[in-house]
Amino acid sequence: MRRLLVIGIGAGDPAQITVEAIDALNAVDVLFEIERAAEDLTLARAEICRRYLQPGRDPRVVRVQEPKRDRAAAAYAAAVEDWRSRRADAWERTISQELGDGGRGGFLVWGDPSLYDSTIGVLDEVKRRGAVEFGYEVMPGVSSIHALTARHRISLNRIGGAVLVTTGRRLAQDGLPDAVDDVVVMLDGGCAFRHVIDEPLEIYWGAYLGTQDEILVSGPLAAVAAEIERKRAEARARKGWVMDCYLLRRV
Repeated sequence: MRRLLVIGIGAGDPAQITVEAIDALNAVDVLFEIERAAEDLTLARAEICRRYLQPGRDPRVVRVQEPKRDRAAAAYAAAVEDWRSRRADAWERTISQELGDGGRGGFLVWGDPSLYDSTIGVLDEVKRRGAVEFGYEVMPGVSSIHALTARHRISLNRIGGAVLVTTGRRLAQDGLPDAVDDVVVMLDGGCAFRHVIDEPLEIYWGAYLGTQDEILVSGPLAAVAAEIERKRAEARARKGWVMDCYLLRRV
């Protein structure tokens, strides 16, 4: 049976990859490269392979053609499900064609594969269909959340407190739950913290965490929100993309 390894490679710093992930990288015959709009991400994956592949190890790299996602769809959940189904079509076809029986394939995943990443979900969909038989394992990675708190030198949680991990879309729609004092926000394309700027909050924000382009801002939300928006816009204009997350903490 084919075997797939889903390998978490951290938030961006090649030094943060785990020994387990390095061992998995050196065990694969084929690396499946998911198309990314940002060439920086493709080059960073190549640097990880250059740094950690053992002499004589040269897995074949196969580019998986990704379908386009309708980001303007009114029905968000339905659009995501449709996109995931079409991705499963492409992955199923590629795995079947490029990985023979008994072969080992690998997917290198930014951050941790279990946190706001769709690799596991797409593979489960391919497996459920049953046209291609394979087993798979998941190797955890350093998430952007942990990179964020480490860079700001803070703990993620406070004593006995809960931490909510949510998205910018949910924050904009629902605000902060009354019973939660610490909220991590990911996948925020529109600076949703503006919707709660009047509340007594501290923000710990980071972009391009673990890379040479890393940007950090922290302080009272009302005082630093404009600075974050400005730096975020400048970074996007310079690089063409931005990956960021932040922690909101009630004062």
